[in-house]
Order: sequence, then structure tokens, then C-alpha cells
Amino acid sequence: MTDAYTDNLGKNAANYQPLTPLSFLARAAQVFPDHPAIVHGTQTFTYAEFYARARRFGSALAKLGIGKNDTVSVMLPNVPAMLDAKFGVPMAGAVLHSINTRLDAANIAFMIDHAETKVLIADTEFSGIISEALKITSRRPVIVDYCDPVFKGLGSRLSETEYEDFLLTGDPEFAWKMPDDEWDAITLNYTSGTTGNPKGVVYHHRGAYLLAVGNTLAGNIAKHPRYLWTLPMFHCDGWCFGWTIPIVAGTQVCLRYVRPDAVWNAMADHKITHLCGAPIVMATLLNAPAEVKRKLDHRVEFMTAAAPPPEAVLAEMRQAGFNVTHVYGLTETYGPAVVNEWKDAWNALDGAGQAQKKARQGVRYVPLEGLTVMDPVTMTPVPADGQTLGEVMFRGNVVMKGYLKNKSATDDAFAGGWFHSGDLGVMHPDGYIQLKDRSKDIIISGGENISSIELEDVLYKHPAVQAASVVAKPDEKWGETPCAFIELRPGQTATPEEIVAYCREHVAHYKAPRFVVFGDLPKTSTGKVQKYILREKAKAL
Repeated sequence: MTDAYTDNLGKNAANYQPLTPLSFLARAAQVFPDHPAIVHGTQTFTYAEFYARARRFGSALAKLGIGKNDTVSVMLPNVPAMLDAKFGVPMAGAVLHSINTRLDAANIAFMIDHAETKVLIADTEFSGIISEALKITSRRPVIVDYCDPVFKGLGSRLSETEYEDFLLTGDPEFAWKMPDDEWDAITLNYTSGTTGNPKGVVYHHRGAYLLAVGNTLAGNIAKHPRYLWTLPMFHCDGWCFGWTIPIVAGTQVCLRYVRPDAVWNAMADHKITHLCGAPIVMATLLNAPAEVKRKLDHRVEFMTAAAPPPEAVLAEMRQAGFNVTHVYGLTETYGPAVVNEWKDAWNALDGAGQAQKKARQGVRYVPLEGLTVMDPVTMTPVPADGQTLGEVMFRGNVVMKGYLKNKSATDDAFAGGWFHSGDLGVMHPDGYIQLKDRSKDIIISGGENISSIELEDVLYKHPAVQAASVVAKPDEKWGETPCAFIELRPGQTATPEEIVAYCREHVAHYKAPRFVVFGDLPKTSTGKVQKYILREKAKAL
């Protein structure tokens, strides 16, 4: 017996193609070839030019022998080359690995080794730290220098090949191929783990496609937006916005340095409609000198993650012409996969009432199939009472493939058929989730993750330190900043300045604690440090 709905109704080239965000740029170039796609200072590239550059990039890589599942690493700020890479690298079938520009040489070297990097595109501003990393790793990738034509004279050259010359070796008509399978890897992003080395999070074409589409819905993005890059493009692939904006043929305005005057000028001069960033970007805008601020004659949509903005900040943002949308996600979910979906009825609430609603992380993105709060042991949902704590869990096509070369961590993350975020939260009666704590004790400073355990490991190596515990201290500028509580060895002395300097020798400077407190650590009867007490102490400092 045959089934009428399956017999002769199989997949074929006419009715099935793998989903990939590469198709977004191809379409935009066909439909809006002369529309501005990228702006960087005095540089402007149309969609036709953007598409040709991406194809040149893919072709140039292919001529080097780069193909499927080869890793191409880039260490770039928010510049056009980064956007070229988001399309050009996967056009060659390769996997794009974007390096956090704030990392130290040891972390960069580990990633180059672990990812088996074959080509490294690096901005000359970072030539010093890249040189140090290359001394540590045994890998010898092909190096291509990016010399910013707008910000000239930064750093020094590491190779004989400059980025624009590299593009010229490629074919602007390069016949790139769709991925064999939409499950094929498209990018690699490293996230700070709570112990050991960072984990490599692998994205696939399908997830990148879907999350990019989801952004247009969550961010209220219509045709031809003008998007300002205040979010680092390396961070969770820029929340996939490099792929999102071509869907609606928008203009991406690059911003190498997030400085008050540059942000305000860009918003006013380019009529920016959308931007994303951590709360520190809001602080940058609101705390700018009066002479720097520009009056906006249009509303700007601002998507923010990390800690929810205080009521006073939300009020200031509204007054300045911004509509703030709170989102939540992790590197493992392609960036934001949860949005605080605002309801018209909430507009009738007073400032405090609206701030209370804004503080919630929200509900699942359209492309996310499942979002819940569960007991991680029994894997049963907690009551939707807004009080019972559980672990926030995700399920769907915008969850990572897994951790590169780390089966045990991948298995743990997907135990029970859900992705375990490690974040503790509650489920409200209306189905909105709200975070209450981070079980992994990750500190989010300026939108970047800092592992408290990594810092504690460093502190324990100091000869004067007997015990150490690091917690997040709320910070007006950065959202959170590391605060170290230290017990000294008997007869030993140290100063806060000495401890901070020691940490800076062993980790990236932004990870070092900004506050150091000496004294006995509060412990349970079994000797476990009571971090909740330290968090309260840190708040009071």
C-alpha cells in the first residue's frame, strides 16, 4: 500500500534547497544593486559591489586550496572586511572563526590551534598581540593584513599581502555553491567556559538563516533600515545581524570605535534606524557631553541584552529618541533567541511598572521551537508562578551544532533533549521568563563574558593568596565588573594594586578585577564559599 502524500512526492532540486544566509546577499544584489550596503567613513559599497567583494573573497580562498570545513580566522574590528568575511568565507565552503579583539595572546593561540586555522585575516592594529600568539602556536596559517583605509597607520604589517590586494586575486563572478547540507558548519565562535579552555561553538547554515530572519521580526526591521555597528561583529557573529540586514536591503554603517561623538554623529548624519549593544552603549550615549549629543528627528530602535536597564535609564532613552527592546541569548543560541515582546497594554503602566516588565527576558524568538524553565535533575517544568527557580533551557534550529572537538561538553549541554543554558530563572504566569542568577558564575562586563573561575585560578597562583573568590559587582558603566575577595596566607601581605597588576599579567586586562577586598571568606560547613554573601558585600562597596 502506498501513501499518497509520500509516493512520488520526494525532495528534488526544484522543490528543496538548503537554507543558507548566503542567499540573502545574492538576492539583495540582484534586486537592489545600486542601494548602499556598507558605509565606513568615506567608503561606500553598493550591494552589487558588496556581493562582488564577497565572491572575490571566496574565490581568493579557493585559489589557496581552502574548502569545506577549513577554518578561516579573522581578527577585525567593525570594518567592511568583517562583513565580506561573513559571506566570502562560507562561499568557499569554509568556516569563519571571528576572534574577540580583546583577548590575550594565550587565548588567541589556543583558538588558532584548536580551530586548525589555515588562513588568518588580521587588522594591523592587532599585529602585536597576533605576533605573540603566533610565537606560542605551532600552526603557520597564511596571514593577510587588513590596513584600514579610514584609520591609517595603525600597527604594523605581518605579511606581504594586504587585504584589498588579496581580494583582487579573486573572481568577482566566482560561482560559489550552496552548502551540500544546511547542517554544514558556517561559523565557529568561542565562548568563555567556567573551567579550562574556551569552548568552540559551531553554527550551521540553517540556524544562521533562521536567526537572521528572526531578528527582523524581533527588532521591528522594515525595508531599507540603516543599521549602526556598535555591537562587536565578532560577538556571536554580531548576533547574526551581518546576515539580517541584507534580507531587507539595509545599509550597514561600520563603527571602528564606539565613542560618544562617533555614535551620535553617525546616528544623526546617517539617519540610523537600528543598533544593538550591551547597556554600556546606552551609558555611552546618555553620559556624553551636551556638546556631543545630536538631536534626532526620528526614532531609533535599540536592542540590548545582558542586565535589564534601570527605570531611569529607560526613561532617558525614550526622551532621547530611542525605543529599547530587551533580548536574551547565548553564544550557543546564535546570540539573541528570546525577546521581551512588548504588549500595547503595558504602555498604560507607570514608569516603575513598565521597567518591571522590561526587566523580564521574555518569550522565544519565532525561529526557536522551545523555551522553558526546568528542574535540571528531573527535567520537569517549574510552576509558572514567577518565583520557583529552575534552569532556562532551549530547543530548536537556532541552537548550536555542538562544541568543536568536545563530545562530553556537547552531551552535557544537550542532556534530556534540551540545551542547558546554565542560567537560573523563573517562568511567569504569562509565559515570560526572567533570569535570577547565573549558575556558572559568569560575569558579563560590557557585553563580554568573564569566567570567575578563570580569575580565581589565577589568584590562587599568587604566593600571598590562600583562598580567593570572584563575584560580579554591579557597575553603572559596564553592567557588571569582577570583584575579588581574598584570604591572605598567614604572615603574607599584598595590596589591591598588586593583585590587579598580577591578574593583568595573566589574563586580558578587561578580565582583571577592578575591586579587591581582603578578609576571611564566608564558607559553609563543608568548606564551600558562600558566593551569595559576597555578592551582597560587593553591591555595598
